[in-house]
Amino acid sequence: MFAISATFEVNPAGTTVEISREAMWQGLVSKAEYAVPFVPAMEDCRIIERFEDGFIREIKLRGTVMRERIVFTPDVEVYFERIEPADGGWITNVMSESKSGLLLTFTFALTFPGVAAGSPEEKARGEEVKQSYVVAIQATIDETRRRVEKGEIITRKGAA
Repeated sequence: MFAISATFEVNPAGTTVEISREAMWQGLVSKAEYAVPFVPAMEDCRIIERFEDGFIREIKLRGTVMRERIVFTPDVEVYFERIEPADGGWITNVMSESKSGLLLTFTFALTFPGVAAGSPEEKARGEEVKQSYVVAIQATIDETRRRVEKGEIITRKGAA
C-alpha cells in the first residue's frame, strides 16, 4: 500500500476570503457528494446508496470507475474507503487547528491492482498519482473559497 499525507493551511497569510471551520466542513461534504468541481482528475461522481452516517458513491477517476464508501465524522473527518476494486485503499480528509489556524490534511493509502506492496513498481505508480492528489487538496480549498465568496456556502453567522 502506498501512503502519503499532506497538510495545507486553509487561510494562509494574505488570504482575502476567509474560510471558517463550518464553511470548510460544508465544502468537504459537498466534495464527497459530487467531487467533480473539487478534484481536477475526477470525470464523474454519483451517489449509489445513502445510509445514516454516509453513502456509497461511484466515481470515474483518470478513466477508471471505482466505488467508495464515504463515512462522516462531523466537523472533523471524511473517510473514503475504496470498495470496488476490493482492497483499493482509503483516503481521509481531516480538519484540525494549529497556531496558524485551520488546517486540512489529506491522507491517501492506496493499492494498485497487480502491483506488489513495497515494490519499486508500487513506489513509481504512487509517485505518478501523488501530485494529482496534492493538487486535489488545494483545489478543494480553492473551490470552497470560491463558494464562500459567491455566497454559495452560508454559515450560521452569515457568509463564511
